[in-house]
Amino acid sequence: MAKLNLKNPIIFFDLETTGTDINKDRIVEISYIKVYPNGNEESRNMRINPGMHIPESSSQVHGIKDEDVKDCPLFKDIAKNLSKVFEGCDVAGFNSNRFDIPLLVEEFLRAGVDLDLRKHKFIDVQNIYHKLEKRTLIAAYKYYCGKNLEDAHSALADTKATYEVLQAQLDHYPEELKNDVDFLSEFSTMVKTVDFAGRMAYDDNGNEIFTFGKYKGMKVTDVLHRDPGYFGWILQGDFTLDTKRELMKIRLREQGK
Repeated sequence: MAKLNLKNPIIFFDLETTGTDINKDRIVEISYIKVYPNGNEESRNMRINPGMHIPESSSQVHGIKDEDVKDCPLFKDIAKNLSKVFEGCDVAGFNSNRFDIPLLVEEFLRAGVDLDLRKHKFIDVQNIYHKLEKRTLIAAYKYYCGKNLEDAHSALADTKATYEVLQAQLDHYPEELKNDVDFLSEFSTMVKTVDFAGRMAYDDNGNEIFTFGKYKGMKVTDVLHRDPGYFGWILQGDFTLDTKRELMKIRLREQGK
């Protein structure tokens, strides 16, 4: 199985959560494997008290119930130490660009920890898989690794499987894939977004554009000049803290011109 060619440490991680709403839901379990350029690995699995009820529908997926996490720390209690784990590392996961990373960023922001993950490279193993085979993690693990994924939707099992699948993908597609984090990050990115929730993205000329609503496809700067109230509507609306922060950066940049 291919050994990852790394310039920086890379963290494979997976979250189990109270649901799939990045704005409102919380983490109940996080598991990660940190792989160093020399091949050394360290891993950890942590249960987290989300501070809210875990819906039965979510418990049916990952098996974690309120009583399982009632004595576990809140995310804000581990945020600073966890951010140190991620500092200087590239990041990988399965569907991580669309869900795990945006939700993790929200948890950090709610805890008052501003970890700038945009300095890092992201590898989304699901996007690589979907571009080349278009299936799920269970099928990917079976296809690339020749093994059945036991304990699917356990954060630790899913994290280990994601790590193994990426290694196997490098073996399986030697002509299509380079064993290089920069390449894999670019290849596994479907759309280059401004914010992790994808409410804003970059067009072909590098301009920020909105990806939703009545101004979809329009340059953010043009909208801010044309309809200043739209900025306030987003800041007061049901958008992620990260989206609001990135929009504020654009506005401040424009005001400084």
